[in-house]
Amino acid sequence: MGVFRYENRYAAPTKEQRERYMAGTSEERHFGPEGQIMLIEYREAAYLKDDIEGVRILFTGFRDKQKAREEAKRRAEHHQKKHPQKNPVAAGKREGEEPKAGENKPG
Repeated sequence: MGVFRYENRYAAPTKEQRERYMAGTSEERHFGPEGQIMLIEYREAAYLKDDIEGVRILFTGFRDKQKAREEAKRRAEHHQKKHPQKNPVAAGKREGEEPKAGENKPG
C-alpha cells in the first residue's frame, strides 16, 4: 500500500495513520548496536525507528510490511560496518588486576 518516511526523530505518523494502521496488538523487535533500531509490527503495518540516524518509516500493506524486516536488518548491518564495536568484552578485567569494590575475588 505504501511507505511513509519521516526524516527526523520528532516527526511521526499522523493521527489518521496511527488509527488506521497502528491499532491493536503489536510486537517489538530490536536490531543493531544496543538495540537502537526498533521494528514494531502491527497487523496491517510495521513501524521502523532508527534512533542512530533519527529516521522513522511506516510500512503499510502486506508487501511493504515484509520489506520492513529487510530494511531493519540492512540498517543494522550498515551501522555495524560504519561503527564497529571496539571491544565487545569491555566489562572483563585484565589478568593480574584486583577486583573493584563490590566484586568477588576469584576463589
